[in-house]
Amino acid sequence: MILAIDAGNTNIVFGGVEKNGKTAFLCRVNTDKDKTEDEYAVQLKILIELNGASTGSFEGGIISSVVPQLTQVLKRAAEKVTGKAPLIVGPGIKTGLNILIDNPAQLGSDLAVGAVAAIALYPKPLMVIDMGTATTICVVDKDSNYRGGIIAPGVRVSMESLTRNAAQLQSIGLAAPKKAIGTNTADCMRSGLVFGNAAMIDGLIDRMSEEIDGEPAVIATGGLAQNIIPYCRHKVILNDELLLTGLRIIYDKNV
Repeated sequence: MILAIDAGNTNIVFGGVEKNGKTAFLCRVNTDKDKTEDEYAVQLKILIELNGASTGSFEGGIISSVVPQLTQVLKRAAEKVTGKAPLIVGPGIKTGLNILIDNPAQLGSDLAVGAVAAIALYPKPLMVIDMGTATTICVVDKDSNYRGGIIAPGVRVSMESLTRNAAQLQSIGLAAPKKAIGTNTADCMRSGLVFGNAAMIDGLIDRMSEEIDGEPAVIATGGLAQNIIPYCRHKVILNDELLLTGLRIIYDKNV
């Protein structure tokens, strides 16, 4: 088993992934840029043990991080807990991806990891939706080339911007309203956030599908996907473990 860590701007996902790609456990915690390596090490040790695993059971580890100031903090924390220095997804790491964007060095490690997992698990062409601080969609064509994608404001970012800038609007939960036409302020906001984001995803799938050859499989992951994807009209596969699977695949390519 390896320790896989996916560090995003909103959440950090820790997981134990077996050789066969099966996820033994998955934990999601809030990203805190002010925590020290010791604080993360304590949190990590507790989570591992709460899930019935032993800190000595890991053969190694790997980290994908889009939070540069936490990358080395998490690396040192993981090494303290497991006794093994984890790999970092970045320059020099083999992913097997053929990246066709203008500047491949700009591709976020999370997008690369999600694409690697999706290529291994699903038919091509495909799209991967990741719903966190940002909502991203990446496209892989029928020849397994990474073609590019979109980046949009995430659901919570949109909600926080709305409530921060509109004095009479208060923060709400992300439960979907019973109908699209809201009859009170809270339901109007929920409709805009839930149905609006679902409609955005449906529309982007349509537009992006026109630019590739074949009908794409669409896979969604990320902390907010379960709040939005059920209201999409396209068939979208939810896979909360996608990035951990991708981290296992990349780890195996580099050891």
